[in-house]
Amino acid sequence: MTSATTLLEADQHHLVHPLHHPADHRRPLVVVEGRGAMLRVADGREIIDGLSGLWNVNVGHGREPLAEAAATQMRKLAFASAYAGATNEPAVRLAERLVSLAYGNSAAVYFTTAGAESNESAFKTARYYWKLKGKPTKTKVISRIHGYHGVSMAAMSATGLAAYHKMFGPLVPGFIHVPPPYPYRWAGNEDPGVGAADAVEKAILAEGADSVAAVIAEPVMGAGGVIVPPATYFPRLREICDRHDVLLIADEVITGFGRSGRWFALGHWGVEPDLVSFAKGVTSAYLPLGGLILSRRVHEAIQSAPADQKFMHAATYSGHPVCCAVALRNLDIIEDEGLVERAAAMGARLLEGLEALRDLPAVGDVRGLGMMCGVELVRDKTNKTPLLGVAARLTDEALARGLLIRMRAGAGDPAIGDTITLAPPLMTPTDVLDRIPEILRQAIKAAVG
Repeated sequence: MTSATTLLEADQHHLVHPLHHPADHRRPLVVVEGRGAMLRVADGREIIDGLSGLWNVNVGHGREPLAEAAATQMRKLAFASAYAGATNEPAVRLAERLVSLAYGNSAAVYFTTAGAESNESAFKTARYYWKLKGKPTKTKVISRIHGYHGVSMAAMSATGLAAYHKMFGPLVPGFIHVPPPYPYRWAGNEDPGVGAADAVEKAILAEGADSVAAVIAEPVMGAGGVIVPPATYFPRLREICDRHDVLLIADEVITGFGRSGRWFALGHWGVEPDLVSFAKGVTSAYLPLGGLILSRRVHEAIQSAPADQKFMHAATYSGHPVCCAVALRNLDIIEDEGLVERAAAMGARLLEGLEALRDLPAVGDVRGLGMMCGVELVRDKTNKTPLLGVAARLTDEALARGLLIRMRAGAGDPAIGDTITLAPPLMTPTDVLDRIPEILRQAIKAAVG
């Protein structure tokens, strides 16, 4: 059996990690097993998975039915192309199922393998739609500061986190960033939902509506710090998009499949988007799968396109039968165990526990929706001065006490303090969930003082 030391030596020599720098990888966490909401690491400890892997292991670790679904499908048919002229049953059944679970205006699904690929597909589909409609100049995309949409070239250009741009610029032209609906740090006197939606309209007018294809928005900003919008934001944003003939793309890569306490999160505000990008929770991360849910409006345009203007977008693994079979079984688990409803109830319980941390001098804001929460740190509460530079230390202190968290480090963006982000598996037992605020209280005291 390979020792942890030998494994880490090979890792250092041969593996480049996402967001890689050797200084961040001196003492990596070696995870060897997962069960439910718990992970076992190489030194034998059990720790709470406070971020569901990477916002994606919705049903928890070690689900045998998902392993069986993959094995059964692999034995029957491991792969078949889903390009036009061919299909496979798991892809068809999953598309049908997703349309039934998503928004009332949903019609069809294009499958990808990841969230960034889903957003790339959304941008291309928006451009394609407007070309079919005789408006080829509508190519620009408006996104929000602090938003995260992936780090492939176009997705990175939509992402409103400067740290991801620095070493890969210039950005793809035609992406415009506007202020987000961020109640804790909204500088204006108006309702932040109204003000942030109006910022989108100002950008549309400044660029010219005849040049703007779409607005992309996470219902709740995840990697940017779990920023929950006011209830006024998305209904007004939908009206603005309709008024200026702009498509609304909901990036539900994190918020989809129960994470917010609904199957898809814009339902909290009674809004239906034109396109929905998804990934992560659709398979609970057991296999890579993502996609794009098209509204009837967009799907009808694709279906009625002339042959010389067909949808020339493709990927080898679109509609991969094994991934789709696992997704179908994953959706069964979410439905059978009532995990969407559980995320709403247990998320409220977790948020209530985290609210008690407000008595700590370093805790400026506590926020969340469903099973995703954020705790933002400040130097002083009166002026909301961001507390920066404690992300790594706080992560270590939490891990030493048995909790794996992810920090949104504000060092690259001093407009926000270092923020603890949490998104435990939707099935996390109550006693485990209740330990999270207790561990964080100790970790914050140890890391910040």
